[in-house]
Amino acid sequence: MAAQDFNLLLATDSYKITHYKQYPPNVSKIYSYFECRRKKASQFSEVVFFGLQYLLKKYLIGQVVTEEKIQEAKLFYQMHFRQAVFDEESWRKILEKHDGRLPIRIKAVPEGRIIPRGNVLFTTMLVQMWYPITVATISREFKKILAKHLKATSGSLEGLDLKLHDFGYRGVSSQESAALGGAAHMVNFCSTDTVAGLLMAQRYYGCPMAGFSIPAAEHSDSYDIFNACKHIWGDKLKERVMERSQDSCLVIRPDSGDPAETLIEVIKILEECFGCSLNSMGYKVLPSYLRIIQGDGIDLCSVDEILQKLCDEGWSAENIFFGCGSALLQKLSRDTLNYGRVQTASDRPNQGLEAGSVIPEEKL
Repeated sequence: MAAQDFNLLLATDSYKITHYKQYPPNVSKIYSYFECRRKKASQFSEVVFFGLQYLLKKYLIGQVVTEEKIQEAKLFYQMHFRQAVFDEESWRKILEKHDGRLPIRIKAVPEGRIIPRGNVLFTTMLVQMWYPITVATISREFKKILAKHLKATSGSLEGLDLKLHDFGYRGVSSQESAALGGAAHMVNFCSTDTVAGLLMAQRYYGCPMAGFSIPAAEHSDSYDIFNACKHIWGDKLKERVMERSQDSCLVIRPDSGDPAETLIEVIKILEECFGCSLNSMGYKVLPSYLRIIQGDGIDLCSVDEILQKLCDEGWSAENIFFGCGSALLQKLSRDTLNYGRVQTASDRPNQGLEAGSVIPEEKL
């Protein structure tokens, strides 16, 4: 939907249209804040704040209230509720007094900031911010796991920002989900195949190119990965593989079977065919022209398990990259980080109502 076609007056849960009738008399200020509630025994103790600038620029800047949109909303809610509940008068005041621009003030922590749970992230009612925040937070958890193993097995964090590739484009619910989630991943990494996220970063964050990819063949689970490693790349094409440089290395993608077991078998075959060396930490590293990417069955638990098993076998995390799709952009919800909003109403600037008058928005 183009921004000019978006009707902000319809962008809400139905029941909120009736709230203006439920506030105490003379209310002139509404104050809302958004947080990720604290939860005991959660794997996420912090969140990465991201996505606000996009939502503001796309949906809230400029004249967002027009006479046409007021009439559209009035008719819609009359049909929806089968009674007159729409506050036409107040919306027309915004149109006449503020030329259709929203008289709101939003305060927020800086985007990209890492915030302990239980703290206010921003003030106003943009509840759908939960999605990019959650993706950025999960992406950072991946980064912490990858950093731990890379540091332990190589003594360095070099190349960390390329270690997790976003494969989530095809698995999300919409182009906008791909854009928001894909850009959120770019807060932590610069490796992606989700073009929509890169375009969003260009348009709304002024980033010419936030992420990178490489030419690749379509993967298929039908061929024999062990045969391909041993007899095709490791024999028939061996000389051509060895001619490659570190900047154009062959990246092999095994996607079938148990990820850890398959990877260990693959890396042993490649060692037999191409050899390996020991790094400064005493862990084995394949030649620089050869690496592996695992893109099947990847989530926070499996990445940690895979890297630990490779470490136990004497292999450095330098040898492997990961691709993640649904676990990065789709297998999450607003409950993943226990998001919530609290709203207060007042007839005095910057003050809430008396005790007992706070309105919890648990349904949000």
